[in-house]
Amino acid sequence: MRKLLVNLVMLILAFTIQICVFPQIAFLSSAPNLLLIVVFVCSFIEGRERGMFYGLVAGLFMDLFYSGPFGFYTLFFINLGYVSGICNKYYYEDYITLPLLFPVMRSVILVSVICQVLKHSGREDQAFLTSLAGLVLVLFWIVPYIYELFETIKNLFAL
Repeated sequence: MRKLLVNLVMLILAFTIQICVFPQIAFLSSAPNLLLIVVFVCSFIEGRERGMFYGLVAGLFMDLFYSGPFGFYTLFFINLGYVSGICNKYYYEDYITLPLLFPVMRSVILVSVICQVLKHSGREDQAFLTSLAGLVLVLFWIVPYIYELFETIKNLFAL
């Protein structure tokens, strides 16, 4: 019950930030959809039923705030919660892919945004150095996992 309440508060905060803050700082006339991210992650971790519930809440928020046919966002977010909740059986806390994937993707997105800002401001050399630093950072994260993988393979085949 506590986890449900925490996730509902997170949905409300994500909706508030998406509506109030992101339109003020839009980059290249686009902004991320935090409700989409929260519904996907929560349903991926907790399953189909909770995902559909979070999708219902997020969809009602969007339908009540935005104009257009009522129920479109609700239907979209409920389907998103269901489909990403199906993938719940592939989520393991000890599984290496997800804990590694999220920081790497976050770094790639952050570095690419910084590089685009630097390129548009005429600083191509600093953009190149930023992308190089991002590559080195990602390699520092990935190399220990690759080493661990090779050690596991080596022990498995007793080489």
